[in-house]
Amino acid sequence: MSGVQTGWNVIVIGGGHAGLEAAWAAAKYARVALLVGNPSTIGRMPCNPAVGGPGKSQLVFEVQALGGLMGQLADATAIHTRVLNASKGPAVQSLRVQNERDAYAEHAQDVILGHAGIDVVRGEAADLESDGRGGWWVITTDGRRLAARSVVIAAGTFMRAVTWYGRQSRPEGRQGEPPSRFLSEPLARAGHVLKRYKTGTPPRVRADAVRFEDLLEIPADPHPRGFTGTPGPRAMRSPTWQTYTTPETHRLIQENLHESPMYAGDIEGLGPRYCPSIEDKVVRFAHHDRHLLFVEPDGIETSEVYLQGFSSSLPPHLQDRLVRTLPGFEQAVIQRYAYAVEYDVVDSTELTLNLESRQLPGVFTAGQINGTSGYEEAAAQGLVAGTAAARRAQGLPEQFIGRETGYMGVMLDDLVFKGSDEPYRMMTSRVEHRLLMRQDNADERLTPLGHELGLVNDAERARVAAKYGRVADAVAELGRQRVQGHTGDAWLRRPEFTLPDVEALGFTLPVLDASEREALEIRVKYAGYIARAETQLKSEGRARELSLADVDFAGIAALSNEAREKLGRVRPLTVEQAARVPGVRHADISALLVHLKRQSA
Repeated sequence: MSGVQTGWNVIVIGGGHAGLEAAWAAAKYARVALLVGNPSTIGRMPCNPAVGGPGKSQLVFEVQALGGLMGQLADATAIHTRVLNASKGPAVQSLRVQNERDAYAEHAQDVILGHAGIDVVRGEAADLESDGRGGWWVITTDGRRLAARSVVIAAGTFMRAVTWYGRQSRPEGRQGEPPSRFLSEPLARAGHVLKRYKTGTPPRVRADAVRFEDLLEIPADPHPRGFTGTPGPRAMRSPTWQTYTTPETHRLIQENLHESPMYAGDIEGLGPRYCPSIEDKVVRFAHHDRHLLFVEPDGIETSEVYLQGFSSSLPPHLQDRLVRTLPGFEQAVIQRYAYAVEYDVVDSTELTLNLESRQLPGVFTAGQINGTSGYEEAAAQGLVAGTAAARRAQGLPEQFIGRETGYMGVMLDDLVFKGSDEPYRMMTSRVEHRLLMRQDNADERLTPLGHELGLVNDAERARVAAKYGRVADAVAELGRQRVQGHTGDAWLRRPEFTLPDVEALGFTLPVLDASEREALEIRVKYAGYIARAETQLKSEGRARELSLADVDFAGIAALSNEAREKLGRVRPLTVEQAARVPGVRHADISALLVHLKRQSA
């Protein structure tokens, strides 16, 4: 056919965090075209210049374990690293890496543009058409027809997007960038239900106008950590800071809510519950006289700081006044104003666990188009969709990442079986077996799967196997040696003891690196808890196939009221199906298992 451009197995639409991972993963199997409006926006960090945090670092470690890209980019451009929840157990400890914003995008572009298996194609997607033989054409606005076996749509917040600055709006996908005007139409035409979501970003303030001496300084950890091991040489170059809102901030917001498009009824989209705008915070938490804000540098070389926690859609003239009510910001000059963005998303319950459209086989979606929020959630989806799209294009069998595998599996399961009615954010509380699915053991859990899928090479698989072999040997060695009548593992299980304390008693260990020592200490200290969690996971795996066909949910007193009502309405046939019903908690599933056990006794 005239005008058709061929030579690719997979076409990825969009160069954000989801599109990057999709192209990177797919290129390990197949030839890839990355279709973007402007190659200079590839890898851009439009919101906070950081990667990781609670629930999110676990995703990045899993992406890294599966051969992904985000951890490498974050470590290479790190300027500040901290382990959050360090005083708590390993199940919730989370790495957060502050990045040089511009360097992150430049590094991403170097990697993608220099990849021999990825062709960056400039253009805007206007339509999707089946080629009648199981493949697809992506039609661009200038009339080109790009052919491939599979397509990944990673359109982010761009589909029919509108940005809001007060009551004024304009068609944008993010500040200064045009929206994706046409992609919603082929999805809707195929029967996809499209929803309208919204998100926002805070103002960027000129760093030379901030009185940093009036802020609380948060130094980087003295021993920087990374997603790939040790981060780059600038990982301790910058602190971050904290400030807070004041009663004057709250008064100005309350008096000017009519200027907010959300409160004036201009915005229809549903916003993120766990990352609300400053207007939402002031209204919903009116009993608080101040809210904590984080001041984060956009980089060592840049002139801006990012005011995390101060997302707003109020007009610029009000933002100027509001920012100057914050301690340390009395003379602040806003360099880029905050805005809200409203955009189309697909109903994620219409996708498979590999993020393939049920209506358009061979078309996959990844990232914020699926109703999620956050760089990390987008990257994880991109890796899954890119891998599945390439395997499909090559005629390889499907493989799925299950809920029992880790944070990535939990997110996919939640999106497909529960859906979302607001931007979905990954949190540790969503993961039932988080003690088994920690950030420190992501490579142990998922690198073998990555190798099986062809995403991880033989050398990396062997390296991870050798690492945990050394850890197992060290655990055994602690169990063999005795000092003062007690084995080394018994000493280490004492709450007040650490690995250096045990070594000081005279126990000798093989030479281990920092990550191996961490793994050793966690395995020994939490051995009993880990064993119980593993037993419970295996038990639930067997029990999830148990039939619920004749169960009277209303008669099970241990169920929550919400679970009784929803299970009675949906009538799931198995425990596995029941676990997917929105509002049914892990405790409710446990109650069902106890009930079934009593019935069979």
